[in-house]
Amino acid sequence: MRGRPLHGDPAMALSPGRPRQAHGVPVGTPAAGQPAAGDGAAADVVDYKVARHIATQVARQREELLKTAAGVDRAAEEQYCLNWINEAVALWSDAQGVERGVSPTPQEDDALRRAVYDLLYRAGRLQPYLDDERVEDILIHGPDEVWLDYGDGVRRRVGPVADSEEELLEMLRELARDSGHSERTISTANPTLALSLKDGSRLQAVTGLGPMTYAVIRRHRVADADLDALVRLGMIDAVLREFLGACVRAEKNIMIAGKQKAGKTTLLRAMLREFDPQCRFATVQSEDELFAHADGYHRQAVSLIARESNGEKDATGRGAGEVTLLDLMHPALRMSLERIVVGEVRGPEVVAMMQALTNGAGGNLCTIHARRPDTVFDRIAELYALAQGNLSEQLAYRQTANGLDFIVYVDMTDETQIGGRRHRYVSHVLEVTGIGESGRPATNEVFCPGREFGELRAVPRMDPACVDDLRRVGFDSHLLQQPYGAWARPLALKVEGLST
Repeated sequence: MRGRPLHGDPAMALSPGRPRQAHGVPVGTPAAGQPAAGDGAAADVVDYKVARHIATQVARQREELLKTAAGVDRAAEEQYCLNWINEAVALWSDAQGVERGVSPTPQEDDALRRAVYDLLYRAGRLQPYLDDERVEDILIHGPDEVWLDYGDGVRRRVGPVADSEEELLEMLRELARDSGHSERTISTANPTLALSLKDGSRLQAVTGLGPMTYAVIRRHRVADADLDALVRLGMIDAVLREFLGACVRAEKNIMIAGKQKAGKTTLLRAMLREFDPQCRFATVQSEDELFAHADGYHRQAVSLIARESNGEKDATGRGAGEVTLLDLMHPALRMSLERIVVGEVRGPEVVAMMQALTNGAGGNLCTIHARRPDTVFDRIAELYALAQGNLSEQLAYRQTANGLDFIVYVDMTDETQIGGRRHRYVSHVLEVTGIGESGRPATNEVFCPGREFGELRAVPRMDPACVDDLRRVGFDSHLLQQPYGAWARPLALKVEGLST
């Protein structure tokens, strides 16, 4: 059960074709075994006070079942609960028919069944938005101000996901428990919460540091894409697809950089599909966003997830029980791995990552935030400066030059404010060739925007110095002689020209 019984307003009718309010359950594809959705022709109405009452009743029945039938498995338990939900909703529907003189519609009954199921087994009142494939971000400002950001850049306000601050906090705590992060919670003593939900969505919440609890859920709308899928989405073209695949097969160390929400993690996931299925590698992350160990493709993926402290401090002043990404890097290097993948380098772990790049085998991947391609090295130097020992800029540059082979920069052009859409694409591929005259890493611009013909996306510019290594894994270097790449025409924009 999640939270306390709700005492909200009466259910709100919703017009088909619009984003549903939190009181309504949207029509979608249900999980296997859960109540089926309606056809959306009628307004689906859920009174969450009723849904919570039924969920509490079924939760008690489930508790008694587990006491008396200790050997029951999850599937059988869920089936019992589905039967109890159906019975309770049928009784409610009959009572409503007597009270109102008109029986609820089948769509209303089904929406109530799904809402109860979501309260018991899924993310409660958040679940309809997690099920909506159009939603990219769920923005929560307290219990009753909730916004949805869609992939096309549209932002809409929807109904509440809780009826009080405490209920919202309890929902967040329950999401943490259900996601397997038992050590993570949120309270005034632990005001921040970061975790991955069961579906891979990333949640960040803050409480007690402002007038209300804030939370953002970032959904991964393209979770299972490979490089071919990114070609279809227009993020890369066929030439760059072949080049990136060859770089992975040739065991080049690659850093994916870009702005927030540009698609770095999506590209990283796609590039992991270029690994041999039997390749033994580790993913090192603060929250699991790569899902390599459970994607059905990789057979030897080791998933290592950082752990937050329990709130107490040890003798050194460090949080008791805390395991950082830097802590995870050292055992990872001793696990007979062929490659290491760091979901996002954003702190002192950059030092261990660079040591792995310079000391171990090639083929390692990571991501990093950077506003422009030419700021990536400065960003790495900043993280070095934040690491223990205040490591020098010169060391950062030297290890970067010695360890990295390529930087792939992912950009985004957002024209939603003028009626356009968001365009996500790779704009640059830089080959790191050593230390330059200024002491900074030197680079070759292998791919970059076609500035002379108005193309923002990456097109071939030159052969990399390591082109023979790529040829040895099957890359056709003649592809790099196509000045327009495989793009049929420049990126269609409302405001033409290249941003700086």
